Amino acid sequence: MLFSVMQLAGGIILSLGWIPQIVQIGKSKSVSDLNLKSYLLMLLGIGLMEAYAIRLAASGVGIAFLITNTLSLCVVSTLIVLVIRYRSRG
Repeated sequence: MLFSVMQLAGGIILSLGWIPQIVQIGKSKSVSDLNLKSYLLMLLGIGLMEAYAIRLAASGVGIAFLITNTLSLCVVSTLIVLVIRYRSRG
């Protein structure tokens, strides 16, 4: 139980760590220094982990991993959408 709570807390912190970057992009409307390829690779890695998390959750374990991984997937996807949106304006 303790490790599930630790994983949930750690995963939420890691997922929310992207929020300041998203806010900064929203304020500045600038993504010129961001590398889209690195975020796409992150998305691929998180997507692969998401498949594993779904399998774990389906077997009755790993629900905390599924929750935090899904949160990361959503946040990084949002970041990628913003990079694509504001890169095309430049």
